[in-house]
Amino acid sequence: MIDRAQVETMFAKFAAKDLNAVMAMFAEDAVVFDPHYPIPEMKGKAAIQRGFEWGLGNIEKPGFKFRNFWADGDKAVVEVDTHHVFKGGMELKFPQVFVIETRDGRVTRLQAYVPYPPPGIGGLLAGLTRVIWKLQGKR
Repeated sequence: MIDRAQVETMFAKFAAKDLNAVMAMFAEDAVVFDPHYPIPEMKGKAAIQRGFEWGLGNIEKPGFKFRNFWADGDKAVVEVDTHHVFKGGMELKFPQVFVIETRDGRVTRLQAYVPYPPPGIGGLLAGLTRVIWKLQGKR
């Protein structure tokens, strides 16, 4: 079973840039999907660690504030307000949702969902429709 305290601990360790503690929470065969990374789907602890090292190498101060949390057995969902400060002082603030699955107390899946438009033709069509609707006063 996963609970809020475990998830808060994982995010707090990430915010503290304690990568060893974060990685100890993941199963060997874990999968992380996060569109912010150069390789969004990271399979296995080695790939996840490489991705997290890249991410933490660019962020001066990671930050997550829990907005909502739901858990059911070995699965959890957390909605967060993200506030990262990057090297050089640039700040990014955006909401995210993370889906978490566990097995034997370790994370097997962590998937981030962000409020950005879809990539490719889907995003292009949605963007064009927004512009058309705005011009037509539908927005």
